[in-house]
Amino acid sequence: MALSLAQRHQRRVLAALEAAATAPAISMAGGTAYEMQLAQLLQDRLRLKQVQSNEGKAALKLQLLPAYEPYVQGVLEAGNGAQDEVLTTIMVWRIDAADYSGALDIAAYVLQHNLLMPDRFERTTGCLIAEEIAEAALKSQKTGGGFDLSTLHRTLELTYEQDMPDEARAKLYLATGRATVADLDAEHPGQPGQVEAGIELLKRAIELNSSCGGKKDLEGAERLLKKLAPPTGS
Repeated sequence: MALSLAQRHQRRVLAALEAAATAPAISMAGGTAYEMQLAQLLQDRLRLKQVQSNEGKAALKLQLLPAYEPYVQGVLEAGNGAQDEVLTTIMVWRIDAADYSGALDIAAYVLQHNLLMPDRFERTTGCLIAEEIAEAALKSQKTGGGFDLSTLHRTLELTYEQDMPDEARAKLYLATGRATVADLDAEHPGQPGQVEAGIELLKRAIELNSSCGGKKDLEGAERLLKKLAPPTGS
């Protein structure tokens, strides 16, 4: 059942008050708003376990996410960085449901305060954010669907100083490089310096992982750059 405007406001305010009153690195456990959302999260995870299809899970998460929005808003508005399993889980669910902007809103807070992922997630927070969004972009690009370049730029900025395996970071550079030069040609060269920027991103991906799959993309971008070069006069 959808929450009324009054219920949403009440949950957001309560979450904000509890988050503001909880010291950094201390768990949100024990707070009324947190415990209520944690109980809901456990129920929803049981529902998700009954769905075998990843597409089905993503569709169900998209339906479930609005119920957590007031809580998330309250914590992001007033939180001091308390450990929060609800917040970190919802961040991942937003990625799974293709709400990348919403996921990165949480990611900015999570990374700023060094929040830990729940034990069931094996990767560090920064690695998970970078790799999950990169893999979503690469999957879309592989099928010709493209991916929002600003989302990739924001992910790069948020995770730039985060420690992660080179192979994971290479995926993000590869996806961003591909998105930068996507649909560009001699007649549509994009913004000044755009092709060069794409080349640098693709080179960085290959430096981090020579098997990342970006060599053909790099060759194509370099050929395009040569076509765009002004003719040399005698």
